[in-house]
Amino acid sequence: MANILTDLAADIYKAADTVGREQVGFIPASTINANGSETAAKGDTVRAAYTRSATAGDIAESMTIPEGTDQTIDNKTMSITKARSVQIPWTGEEMLHMNNGSGFETAYGDQLAQAMRTLTNEVEGDLASAAYQGASRAVGTAGTTPFSANLDLVAEGRQIIVDNGGLVGDGRLSMVINSSAATKMRNLTQLQNADSSGGSELLRNGTLLNLQGAMVKESAQVKAHTKGTGANYVVNNAATELIGQTVITVDGGTGTVVAGDCVTFAGDTNIYVVQSALAGGDLVLNSKGLIQAAANDAAMTVGNDFAANVMFHQSAVELAMRAPAVAGGSDAAVDAMLVQDPFSGLVFEIRVYKGYRKQMIEVAATWGVKAWKSENIALILG
Repeated sequence: MANILTDLAADIYKAADTVGREQVGFIPASTINANGSETAAKGDTVRAAYTRSATAGDIAESMTIPEGTDQTIDNKTMSITKARSVQIPWTGEEMLHMNNGSGFETAYGDQLAQAMRTLTNEVEGDLASAAYQGASRAVGTAGTTPFSANLDLVAEGRQIIVDNGGLVGDGRLSMVINSSAATKMRNLTQLQNADSSGGSELLRNGTLLNLQGAMVKESAQVKAHTKGTGANYVVNNAATELIGQTVITVDGGTGTVVAGDCVTFAGDTNIYVVQSALAGGDLVLNSKGLIQAAANDAAMTVGNDFAANVMFHQSAVELAMRAPAVAGGSDAAVDAMLVQDPFSGLVFEIRVYKGYRKQMIEVAATWGVKAWKSENIALILG
């Protein structure tokens, strides 16, 4: 292959560096499983090892060294669901004109940054969807922007994760909010006051401060959820849907209940997030399921549309990212380069294709996302 990209390497890495540090929230808050030395195709399975929870036992004095408890190392799997690219064509005349002006390298660097930004925003959006649809329960009021008067919902979201037995105290808890919620937060007097907030970063620079152990991040990709049309459903169980139950049988109503919907049951103030849409009379809630038993014929209410701000631990949501697979290991590209940003971990492949008096530069990536631990995710309605 010709070394077309070698002279442009500085612009390529500058573009990756710039985009990797832009205003995204879900990417830095998630676990990044990225490997620039591996390729993957859409539909491939990515594996990651994890260790099960340990059990403790009594100490028994002996002259014989104990065998210990056998350890089982499991594999968790997730699928690569996206193979996407941005293609940048250049003709010889266009390159000549650019060199007579601001220069091809300058324009090329800007185009590379925009291509990477486009793919990064798609990744951010996919993580946002996985996070909120994988949440255990929700706090707040659908349709009402949070933090207009106080920070109560920060504590309430944290409480959901704590009550679930999730992780909150190791410095890897994040809360990702949209610009509307962030603006309300920035306008709170208690945060603008350096004495009460503990610093002047928000007042001087607009920097959102860590709150109650959660790193606050802002994202333009926070999702707006449109609820299903379901109404008038009641629990259909001869006995009771027990505490911890995730599969809920309902009947009597009409319309749809979709993944990500927030539902409540009569006599229970908890707001549950639906994992799987209503089908055959059953819907599935995210773990840990019901916090309070639901009696037979208890009314189920589907909540309103909402903006999906999310609080979650880093281990709860994962991004797997690879370079796209190429048939036989190579194609018609005359040059190729893999770029992995050391800050964000994002992996991009850049390939150059030459045609008749024209060349095309492609920026590509493959990825998949998954919410592993609903217990460590709380939805903050907006």
